[in-house]
Amino acid sequence: MKGNFLIVDKRALPDVYEKVVDAKRLLKEGKVKDITEAAKTVNISRSVYYKYKDTVFELVETDQGQKVTINMMINDNKGVLSGILNYISEEGGSIITINQGIPMNKKANVSLTINIAAINGDLTTLMDGLSKINDVEKVEFVAME
Repeated sequence: MKGNFLIVDKRALPDVYEKVVDAKRLLKEGKVKDITEAAKTVNISRSVYYKYKDTVFELVETDQGQKVTINMMINDNKGVLSGILNYISEEGGSIITINQGIPMNKKANVSLTINIAAINGDLTTLMDGLSKINDVEKVEFVAME
């Protein structure tokens, strides 16, 4: 997990990244009806939007906390999900949603949305800890708000 994320002043990046974030914001706020309109409004192509939409996020600081969504692939063994939830709680996180897929080939996909406002350390540390839990095969960042 280490090294997957950087915080970079947007002045150091090409403006296309900020335009993708702006397009996502327009869509979220309902100011445009679809991706085509959002891309046109911020002056990027739809292909640029699709290329970066899942990898560029705006860092939001609020008093209400931050939410993060994480996907995991876990082995279908007794107590694995319980261990994950206990770890998150011990680290100061609060579960907002849990979605677990039906296990196939003794593996299950789990998606968690977590309030990380009060976690010990940072998101990278939390995700590294999750990846070290027995029977957790993969931990993947999805989104942050």
